[in-house]
Amino acid sequence: AACGGVAGEAVRAAAVLTGRRALPTRMVDDALRLLVEAAAFDNPDLSTPVVRRLIAAVAAGNPVAAALAWRGLIRELGLTRSMSVLAPVSMELLAWNALTDVNPGNDDAAWATLAGGSQHQDPVVGLPVAWLGRLNRGAGRAYPVEPDRILRRVLDRADAGDIVSYIDDIAAIGNHGLVLVRRIECADGQTRHALLMPGTSFARLSNPTPQDCVGVFDNLFRTDTTYTRSACKALEAAGVPPGSEVMLVGHSLGGITALNIAADPHTAATYRITHVVAIGSPIDNKRAADPTTAVLSLANEFDVFPSLDGRGPACPVPVPDSWTELTWRDDTCDFPLCHAPQTYASSLRHLVPEMRTAANRLISPYAGVIVANQPYAVRDR
Repeated sequence: AACGGVAGEAVRAAAVLTGRRALPTRMVDDALRLLVEAAAFDNPDLSTPVVRRLIAAVAAGNPVAAALAWRGLIRELGLTRSMSVLAPVSMELLAWNALTDVNPGNDDAAWATLAGGSQHQDPVVGLPVAWLGRLNRGAGRAYPVEPDRILRRVLDRADAGDIVSYIDDIAAIGNHGLVLVRRIECADGQTRHALLMPGTSFARLSNPTPQDCVGVFDNLFRTDTTYTRSACKALEAAGVPPGSEVMLVGHSLGGITALNIAADPHTAATYRITHVVAIGSPIDNKRAADPTTAVLSLANEFDVFPSLDGRGPACPVPVPDSWTELTWRDDTCDFPLCHAPQTYASSLRHLVPEMRTAANRLISPYAGVIVANQPYAVRDR
């Protein structure tokens, strides 16, 4: 069949609109069916009748039936539990649906998920992500602020060697436009710095801070973003000397931004980015500019957000050997509660303390005494 070019794309779109599937799509259909079946061995909820109805509707390329099955799933389990049940295969189902529906505009997003590559459109309707990026064009700025009484009390600690303490601090900072620059006198006599970055505020699509929903899409698909620039300006405003060793710690959107900063060659040349710690963040399709940067990813497998990078049973992106991925299953909380930094801290304390120990071992160069904690307000403009 015709392939590529104006004529080829017209023929392909016409075929999709009439429900015809190309051979690669039919092969992917079989592969995804097997992957979901395999995932059900570790996630028995995927084998329940109400979930199977949804999967069958997606496989049939019937968006109306899929929508009705999704509504039925929510009625039976509730929205939060439904999202947690589908989390292990959420991106695979979205890609599968994009390839089997009668919308030719979202097929490229499906292939980017299944074969690897950069996303340029959303997988539901096929809207170009550049459209959302236009809402996030601020140059970014950062300025110091005084912590309030509650935040000051939380930050009033001396030890800097525990990953759970970092997550607790990020939870205390909140997601209303603050980051924290920390100076540490380490046990080996060196002075190092850490940048703590919270995640997204879901109150509105866009707000005056980089920590908004538009920022999520922008940071997922690009590296030079408002949040990235604002965070770097916070390091500059804090007077972190060039050449200093810096650890970047972020939750959710903050973790994406942390790796975006590490991916910037200019920042990697200005500071020695030794560690990136991402908590509940979709980062597997990003890479640090300095290959010696140690990357630690912490993820609850029932958390939907870390799967937004396509990471799952069908993920084609190999994780570098220098990365450390620590994942676990905590089904005591459904999404979005399971995505909260407080839940991650609790899991590391009580459910998987061995992973807390492993994470602390990785960030051990930053163990020492905290000598300065300065919050910075980050804004789009």
